[in-house]
Amino acid sequence: MYYYDKRLQYPVVVDRPDPRFARMLQQAIGGVEGEIRVCMQYFFQAWGNRAPTTKYRDMLLHTATEEIGHIEMLATAVALNLDQAPASLQEEGATDSIVGAVMGGGSAKAGIESLIHKNLLSGGLAAMPMDSDGVPFDMSHIYASGNVAADMYCNVAAESTGRVLAVRLFNATDDDGMKKMLHYMIARDTMHQQQWLAVIEELGAEAGNLPIPNSFPQEQEDQANNYNFYATSVDGSVPEGRWTTGPTPDGRGEFTVFRNEPLGDEPVLGPARPDSGAQAQQIA
Repeated sequence: MYYYDKRLQYPVVVDRPDPRFARMLQQAIGGVEGEIRVCMQYFFQAWGNRAPTTKYRDMLLHTATEEIGHIEMLATAVALNLDQAPASLQEEGATDSIVGAVMGGGSAKAGIESLIHKNLLSGGLAAMPMDSDGVPFDMSHIYASGNVAADMYCNVAAESTGRVLAVRLFNATDDDGMKKMLHYMIARDTMHQQQWLAVIEELGAEAGNLPIPNSFPQEQEDQANNYNFYATSVDGSVPEGRWTTGPTPDGRGEFTVFRNEPLGDEPVLGPARPDSGAQAQQIA
C-alpha cells in the first residue's frame, strides 16, 4: 500500500523553458540510467526478497518509493520545459533551426515531426516513459536476482551511471531552476551509492560476500581456474595490475596470469538426423 502527497519531493522551477533540454531530461526518466529503471529495480528486489529479517526489504521499499518522487519531479520539469514548444508547423519558430533540434535528428523538419509524434501527440506536451531518442522504457534493465549481495552491487552500478547522467545534465543547462533540481538529485544518488555499499558492508564486507553466491561451496569449483587472469592478446602482452598478482580481495586465493590456450578439443557434432531437414550429404 502506498500513499500520495501532491506536493513535489523538491521544488521544480524552470526559469527559461527549453524544449531541447526537455528531450535530454527524458533520458533521466526512461533511459537505461534513468529513474524508472532504479524505481522498478528496487521494487522488484524488495518484493522478491527472502530473508530471516525484513529490514532489507523494507529499506528497498522506502527507496523505491522515493524514486517515484524523482520521476514526478523530472516529468514536471519536462512539461515545464515544453511550455514554449510549437504545437504545429505553422506556429512561429516551428521551423527555426534551434527548435528543429528539439526532439529529433538532423533537420528542423525531422526534429519537429519527432516532437509532434511523441511529446505532443502522445503526451500533450508532457513527459513520456521513454528515453531521449523516444524509445519506450521496456523493463529490460531491471536486475532483481533474489541474492541480496548481487542486487546491492547492481544497485551501486545503477546509481553510479545515474549520477553520471545527472552531472552531465547539470553541466548541460544554464537554467538556475534546473540546476537546483539536479543538484538535489545528484545528492540523492550519492546517498544511494553509500546506502547500497553499507548493506554490502553489513553483510560482512567483500571478503564475506564474494564470490556471489557465497552459499555455494568453493571447493566444488575448478580450483585451477578460479583466480587466473586470462591473457587473450595475440602478442602475449598482459595489462598488469592488482588483478594479476597478489592475494585476491576475498582473501581466499592468489591472482595468477594464464596465457589463454584451448583446454578442450575441437567440437564434433556428428552427422545430422534423418528427420532434421539437412542436406543428404550431412546425414550418415
